[in-house]
Amino acid sequence: MTEGIDLTTSCGPIALRTPILAASGCFAYGQQFAAFTDLRALGGISTKGISPLPRFGNPLPRICETTGGMLNSIGLENVGVESFLRDKLPFLRDLGVSVWVNFFGVDFETYVDCARQLSAGQGIDALEMNISCPNIKKGGIEFGTVPEVAHRLTRAVVEASSVPIIVKLSPNVSDIVAMADAVQKAGAAGVSLINTITGMAIDVRTRRPKIATTYGGLSGPAIKPIALRMVHQVARALPDLPICGMGGILSGEDALEFLMAGARCVQVGTANFAEPGACVRITEELGALLRTLKFPSARAAIGCLEPHAAEPEHLAESPWCSS
Repeated sequence: MTEGIDLTTSCGPIALRTPILAASGCFAYGQQFAAFTDLRALGGISTKGISPLPRFGNPLPRICETTGGMLNSIGLENVGVESFLRDKLPFLRDLGVSVWVNFFGVDFETYVDCARQLSAGQGIDALEMNISCPNIKKGGIEFGTVPEVAHRLTRAVVEASSVPIIVKLSPNVSDIVAMADAVQKAGAAGVSLINTITGMAIDVRTRRPKIATTYGGLSGPAIKPIALRMVHQVARALPDLPICGMGGILSGEDALEFLMAGARCVQVGTANFAEPGACVRITEELGALLRTLKFPSARAAIGCLEPHAAEPEHLAESPWCSS
């Protein structure tokens, strides 16, 4: 509750105190932010992506600022399953917030193995399976673009795990609804939308790409309209599929847009780099805005978008065409 507003919600079987979670890859393992913000005020934390074995990530430089966003090619650097379960999970478990462990593999077997190992951890509410990262050379991106492959992988991971599986989908596809439908039919408890969009930046003085891998993942406010569109498309086509929305959320109003589009909760990512307390501020802003707009709860706002009156048929066929 925030001053009379009920912020509780859920994402499938996962109960949340607020709709605001810290996004994977942007909040490390939580401990690093403890001195700067009240972690217990969050709805939850999605960890850095965890792999079966430790990874050192991509070579430097691997991050740069862009207009309205950030380009990164970290390469999924992480401590690995064993160290995570031993050294990182106890801290997260003691916070009393929802713990989502993002994870990945480089092939079919390592995805399943990682999920199986993480399922043994106590205090994990969800495993967020990343099949969508654009900054590793193999693995995730292959599983994230073909519905049939995503379906087979999701089914295998769901069968290997005792924890709900949330699948983090790639926006770098032609049909996001087909991807969401494939993983839902395979047993996913929900989807996270969206991950970063593949992009690049060039230093014209050195004539080199600004990151060592040339291409990386674009995040931040620049991608928010795309993220909202995809969340809305999936929510409209698959109303029973829980969605965790993300992509350029900087304010309570941004978060409310995602809820209205059909997301059950949201993750805040890039904003944390500039403002470690962004998640708490956004939670407070969301509560105040819901109260101003006379919503009794966050749940009441989910999927409440009201479309404009129907346009003439010849315009409705291509609503985004400006010519």
